[in-house]
Amino acid sequence: MTTTREFARFVQETGYGDLSPDVRDALKRRVLDAVGIGIAAADAGPTEIVAATVADVEAGGPCTLWRRDRDASPVQAAMHNTALVRYLDYMDSFLAPGETPHPSDNVGAVVAAAEYADRPGEDLLAALAVAYEIQAELAWNAPVRDRGFDHVTHTVISAAAGASKALGLGFEETRNAIAIAGTAHNALRVTRTGEINEWKGIASANAARNAVYSAMLAKNGMAGPRNLFEGQKGWQDVISGPFEVDLSPGERVHDVMTKRYVAETYAQSAVEGIIEVAEREDLEPGEIAGIKLQTFGGAKLIIGGGEGNRYEVRTRAQADHSLPYMLAAALIDRDLSLAQYEPDRIRRDDVQELLRIVDVTETPDLTERFEAGEMPAVIDVTVDDGTTYRVEKDAFRGHPTDPIGWDALEDKFDTVAGDDLSADERDTLLETIRSLDERDASDLTALLA
Repeated sequence: MTTTREFARFVQETGYGDLSPDVRDALKRRVLDAVGIGIAAADAGPTEIVAATVADVEAGGPCTLWRRDRDASPVQAAMHNTALVRYLDYMDSFLAPGETPHPSDNVGAVVAAAEYADRPGEDLLAALAVAYEIQAELAWNAPVRDRGFDHVTHTVISAAAGASKALGLGFEETRNAIAIAGTAHNALRVTRTGEINEWKGIASANAARNAVYSAMLAKNGMAGPRNLFEGQKGWQDVISGPFEVDLSPGERVHDVMTKRYVAETYAQSAVEGIIEVAEREDLEPGEIAGIKLQTFGGAKLIIGGGEGNRYEVRTRAQADHSLPYMLAAALIDRDLSLAQYEPDRIRRDDVQELLRIVDVTETPDLTERFEAGEMPAVIDVTVDDGTTYRVEKDAFRGHPTDPIGWDALEDKFDTVAGDDLSADERDTLLETIRSLDERDASDLTALLA
């Protein structure tokens, strides 16, 4: 049975020297992806709300608020910086049969804790490996979605473990940090059902803040319920059911996907497919009689109408969780990036009309293929003369079976963040991330202020 003792021992025993060269490289690429997205999100309304709130509640501190001209405590820096990484819905994802969390939700917390504790980059990467591993193992072995809890219920535990590592906490302090985090901060799935609003993109930031605060409490001597998982009315009784984990030194990072498009995780293959067929057949929106997507159960549930109406789309938060909108916009524009989520684009008649003839159907064999490690999609586009064009996808560029390397990630970075940095700033930041294990955490955060 999984216990806080098992997690704390894993945190204590996993160091930079335990990480394989491939894991170290993959973690640096995760940092690059997260940082680029975070830079691009600094001007978004909800992230500015978070920044204003941080300014309201504290005057400053030892940690960098990315892209702001002020500092904060590690707790508030974790909140703010995680909001930047997560808000645009362009972050990474871990694909498990019953849960799809975003391990990059841990980056802001781990970096803030490492900056606060003045850690070298090696320790930052080890802490990130711990967080990614725990997040993935919880998603795989203890999914909580069907029980009514949001996946950031896992994040608060993984981020607390990563923050504890970055802060250099001892064994008992780490147990207490995980215990406090996992007992006190369990988020409801209602965040992502019904009429979705902007909290969807901020919920993981709240979890990251709570994780670092839990670690800071433990650092200063606060004890938590260390029988968190196995205790009476504990996590396994109430939230997950019984489960076991099999922790490795960061190898789960290789099972993380990189988003090619600004879209919910489960939409990636379908979006790639509809762009391919639109370009191949030179389709025009005015000639489309119908679009049918056959997909797997999770996609139908979350973004295809199983958890609320996905045809009433007026806001960004609704658009990036609506398969009808994403497919319609991608077919018309041959792209699905930040521009497709501008308010004027979302509300334009062409996409609003087209999305209403998108039919999303769950197919059992595609669900089986998803649970076996694919991300399948079958798209049929029918035009006015009755001709139907089909495209079938097993996965997409960025899936763990077709991973994105440094060159493609740098292209993504330039697309989302290039306009916000000078050429010298861009090159210095990329080189710092590539050589993070030869730097200090503060070398990275100094470039993000």
